[in-house]
Amino acid sequence: MSDLDPRLRERLTAYRNDVVTQIAGPGPDQARHLLRRRRRMTAVAVAAAAVILVVAPVVANAALRGDQNRPVPAESVQPTAPSTSAPTPTPPTSPSATTSTPNAPDGRISRAQLLATRVDLPSWPSGMAEGGCTTSKVRLKTNTTDTFVSMLADAPFSYGDLDDDGAVETLAVVACRYGEASAKQVVAFDRDLDGRIVTVGRVVRTGDGFDDIRAVEVHRNGSVEVRVADIVPCCGTPVYLRREQVRTYQWDGNRFGQTDGPTAFGKDPRLTDLRLRMTHELVDVPGTDTRRKLTTVLTVTNAGPLDAPQISIRGFGFEAAGGDWSKCDPKHAAETANRSCLLPGVPAGGSRRYTFVQLVPGEPGPDAHIRGFWVAHHDAQDREWPDLKRDDNSVDLPFKL
Repeated sequence: MSDLDPRLRERLTAYRNDVVTQIAGPGPDQARHLLRRRRRMTAVAVAAAAVILVVAPVVANAALRGDQNRPVPAESVQPTAPSTSAPTPTPPTSPSATTSTPNAPDGRISRAQLLATRVDLPSWPSGMAEGGCTTSKVRLKTNTTDTFVSMLADAPFSYGDLDDDGAVETLAVVACRYGEASAKQVVAFDRDLDGRIVTVGRVVRTGDGFDDIRAVEVHRNGSVEVRVADIVPCCGTPVYLRREQVRTYQWDGNRFGQTDGPTAFGKDPRLTDLRLRMTHELVDVPGTDTRRKLTTVLTVTNAGPLDAPQISIRGFGFEAAGGDWSKCDPKHAAETANRSCLLPGVPAGGSRRYTFVQLVPGEPGPDAHIRGFWVAHHDAQDREWPDLKRDDNSVDLPFKL
């Protein structure tokens, strides 16, 4: 033992004392069991240390060489079950790898551009197509008085994002003349991805409860506000009779539909219902005058709902010879055929009687025909208004004059 290193000798002595202490415990069997366990633990520790001593130099040498070829793990003999979890997506390597939806084409179209191309139009009201208002590959015209020709109306274009695609579309009013008036429709146009002008659809057209389109405006939310009128002031119809409404339409992905505003005009609140009744008497004139005297008693009833500030009676075509002619406004009592007599009005629910005497031919001439009278409502500005119920506004004489 003297040849051993003093430090090693001290460690062996300490180990021996520890073993002796454990053996001196419960008994020989337990001591032998503990000793065998310690020996196995010592053998395992020695084997592990040996592996470390072998592998460590290899790893160290590889690190020193800068070796990039790492060992490939061995294949398992038993197949492993596939993972049920979703694979982790690989992040894009660069911003250029990100895809995006192409921008919608710009649908802002000028008047000149629309006139320079052929377009398809939505259908016209019944009868218009038969007359010649075409809808397929139409070259729109402008400033024409020709009938049954599709054309651009004078209304300015409107622009807005109608279908919520982030791009602007164009609204135009197209028309087709069928006389002094024209059928009209508001049409939405756009461009396809190749830049060609295409028709999106019709917002609204005349004939759907109104006869004229006055103005078009697009709001920020894509809704279309259309000002419509119940009549077209043409053919002798005064402008003051026109009524207007604002109706709102919106694209639902397939077509335009009304979303706000009135859907019908209904009865005109400015009108009332006048009714006319008549009695008459026809007698010869004494003396050598071959004419006869016609006395007519006209009763005007106002069935309401409004007062009539003034009324007019028409149908007089012969010489005045008495009665209530002095009550007529002189501006309307001209000595002409069918001259009218403007009279003080009739309140709602009231009636007034008027008597008129005329000198008429004794015998019917070659141009004789059935003559009659009719009554109309006038306001305080002398403007004439239609009647709510026209069938009872006129009466006829039972003979020709």
